[in-house]
Amino acid sequence: MKLSRLRARVGFEVQRALRAAWGTGVALIFVVLLWQGWFPDLTLPGTDWSRAAAAAVLVAVLVAKVAGRLRMSERRRAAWREILSDIELGLLLLTATYVFLAVLGGVSSAVYPLVYALVSFLVTFHRLWVGIPLALAAMGFEAVMAFSPFTAPGAALVFPGHAGFIAIFALLNVVFLHAEVARQRRERRRRLAEEVASMRQEARDFRLISTALGSESRVRTREEEEEKLSQGSIETIHEQLFATLDLLRRSLHLQTCALVWLDASGERLKVKEMASDAPNLAEGSLLAKTGVFGALFRDGKPFALENPRPSLLPYYDGPVEVSAFLGVPVSEGRTVRGALIADRKTGQAFAQNEIDLVVSAGAQVMRIVQSERVFQAVERSKNEHERFYRASAALNRALTLEEVYDAAVEGARSVCEFEFTALATFDDKKGIHTVCRAVGEGASALEGTEHRDPASLVSMVVKNKLALPAAGEWRDHDAVHVFDPSVRLRGFESLLVLPLLVKDEVIGTFTVAARRPGAFPTDRREMLGVIANQVAISLQNGRMYQVLEEQATTDGLTSLVNHRTFQERFAAMLGRADRHQFRIALILTDIDHFKKVNDTYGHPTGDEVLRRVASILKASARKIDIVARYGGEEFAMVLEATDRVGARQLAERVRQEVAQQLFESSKGPFSAALSLGVAIYPDDARTKQEIISRADQSLYAAKDGGRNRTVCYGDLEKDRAKLKAAG
Repeated sequence: MKLSRLRARVGFEVQRALRAAWGTGVALIFVVLLWQGWFPDLTLPGTDWSRAAAAAVLVAVLVAKVAGRLRMSERRRAAWREILSDIELGLLLLTATYVFLAVLGGVSSAVYPLVYALVSFLVTFHRLWVGIPLALAAMGFEAVMAFSPFTAPGAALVFPGHAGFIAIFALLNVVFLHAEVARQRRERRRRLAEEVASMRQEARDFRLISTALGSESRVRTREEEEEKLSQGSIETIHEQLFATLDLLRRSLHLQTCALVWLDASGERLKVKEMASDAPNLAEGSLLAKTGVFGALFRDGKPFALENPRPSLLPYYDGPVEVSAFLGVPVSEGRTVRGALIADRKTGQAFAQNEIDLVVSAGAQVMRIVQSERVFQAVERSKNEHERFYRASAALNRALTLEEVYDAAVEGARSVCEFEFTALATFDDKKGIHTVCRAVGEGASALEGTEHRDPASLVSMVVKNKLALPAAGEWRDHDAVHVFDPSVRLRGFESLLVLPLLVKDEVIGTFTVAARRPGAFPTDRREMLGVIANQVAISLQNGRMYQVLEEQATTDGLTSLVNHRTFQERFAAMLGRADRHQFRIALILTDIDHFKKVNDTYGHPTGDEVLRRVASILKASARKIDIVARYGGEEFAMVLEATDRVGARQLAERVRQEVAQQLFESSKGPFSAALSLGVAIYPDDARTKQEIISRADQSLYAAKDGGRNRTVCYGDLEKDRAKLKAAG
C-alpha cells in the first residue's frame, strides 16, 4: 500500500516538474536571440528601442518564477523539485543579466562586474549540484557574448579573462564558503535522519514497550509518554485510513478518494489521507466553505455532482477531468469532523449502492479514529497506574527522612505536573509547621522555616483533616495564604494542600501548586491524596528509622557517638586523609579522679558531670569532626585537617572551659578537670590502631605528669629523645 502511494506520488511530481519547466524554454529562446545579436546596444546612436521591449518579457517571466519559488518554499515541495526550480531560476537570472549587459554595451560594459557578483551569489547560497552548473552556464553565456557573429570586434579577446575570473569566483566560494555550508547541512541532515529514524522505530514498537513495566532503564516523562502514544496512534490511523481509501478507490474505480478534516475553528480543511492517481492535487489547507465543501458541510448529508466545474473542486490546484463527484460527511455523533470525498475521471454518476458504500466507509473512518482514542485512553490509564506503582514502591523503599522527602516529590510529580511543592511536618504540642522540603520558585528561602499562623491554609488543613481548596483552584491569593502572610506564592492558579494522616492524626501537610488553572482535576486530586497517605506512612517510618539509627549509633547518656560508630567513622576519615593527603588529630581525654566523684557525690552527679563535659566537647568541635564517648569517663575527638598546633589549642580550650565549670551536689559545689592526649596522623603513626595507641600513651603521660594538662605525642617523643641523649 505504501509502495503504491509512493509510485503515484512520484508520477504526480514528474508531471508537475515538466509543466513547471517552461521557464527554461524561455531562457533558451533568449540565449538564441543573444547569439543572433538581436538585442541592440543602447549606448550607440540610432539603435532600435523597440527590440529592447522584449527584455520586459524576460523580466516578467523572472518575477513569476521568483514568486513560484517562494510559494514552493512555503508548501515544502519535494527536494528534487526545489533543485530543478533553483537551476531554472538561476538560469533565468543569468539570462536577464546578460541581456542587460547586451543593451548596455556587451562585454565592455561598465557594469560587467555584476556577473561576478551574481556567480558568487549562485554558488554560495545554493547546493553544490546547483551552483556548479550555473557557474558553467555563466561561462556559456560568456562564449555566446564573445563568439557571436554579431558581437563587437575584439570581444573574443576578453573571453579567457572573463571565463577565468568566473571560475576563480566560483572556486573561492566553493572552497571557503560553500564547503562550510555543506558541512553544516550534512551534519544537520544526519542528526535529523537519526532522530526521525529513532522516533519512527519507537512509534512502531510503542505498544510492546509500554506494556512492560520498567522495560526501560530510564523512566520517561509524562510529555514523552504522550508523544510516544500519539506517534503510535497517528502511524496506525494513517495506515488504516490509506488501506480503507485505497480499497474504496479500487472497488469503485475512482480517480481520487481522500479524507479531509476540519480544524478547530471549523473554517479550514486539511487532507489527512489520500489515494489517487490524479495530477494537480492541492497541498496545504483548504477553505471549508468553498466549492463542493460548502454544500456538503451546510447540509450535513451526502452530496453528489455530475461533471463539476474544476473551480468547484478546491482539492485540485490545476485543470483536471472529473465526470462525477461524491462527498460524504464524517460525523461523530451530531458533530461533523470532516468529509470523505471521491471522484471519477470517466464514467457514470454514483449509484445509490455506491453512495451507501462510501457512507459506510465514512463510518469506518470514524471508528478507526475512535478505536485509537480508546487505545490511547487505556494506554494512558495504564501508564498512570505504572507511575503510581513506581511512586508507591519508591516510598516503600525510602528509609531515611531525606529519602522520604525526595520520593514524595517525585511521586507527586508522576501523578501530575506542577511548578511548586512543599512538604511540612506538624508539631501538635507546639502548633508549629516546619517546612522540611520545598521545590520550585522561592523554595530555598522557604525550606527549613517554621510557621504557627492559625489562619493559614496549612493550619486549616490540619484542623479539618481535609485537602484544601476543595476544587484545587486558588482564587483569592491575597486573602488566603499558605503558611503565613510573609510567605507569598505568586503566579499560581492551581493549589492543593493535602493532610498527611497516620491513624487519624495529622503529622504534616503536602502542598502542590501550578501556574495553569485546572491543574488538579478530580482524578488527579484523588491520586495525590493516595500519594499523601503513602507519604505520611513513609514519613512516620522514616522517623522511627531515625530513632533506631540514633539508638544504635549514639551513647544514651551523653548523646555522643558510641564506641562502635567512632571506630567506623574514624577508619573512613583515615581513608579520606590517605587519598587527599591531609592531617588528622586524635584527642583522647579522661576526667581526672572520676571514680572519686562517683564515690563522693553519687552516680547521678557523676552522670551530670559526664553530660556537661560531653556538651562542651561537642560545642567545641566542627560538624566534620567526630566526638565520641570512648568508654566510661573517657572521650575521643577526631579533628579533620588539623595539625599538632591546632589540636593542642583546641584541647587546652576544652580543658580550661571544663575547669571553670561548677557542679552542684548535696555536699556542695565542686569542679572537675581533664587530662588530654594528642596524636597526629601521619606524623605520629599511619594506622588507626597505632594512632589510638599514641594518643593513649600521651593521655597517660598527662596523668603521670600531674593531671589537668594536655600532652602531645610529638612533644613526648622529643622529651624522650632529650632524656636518652642526656643519659
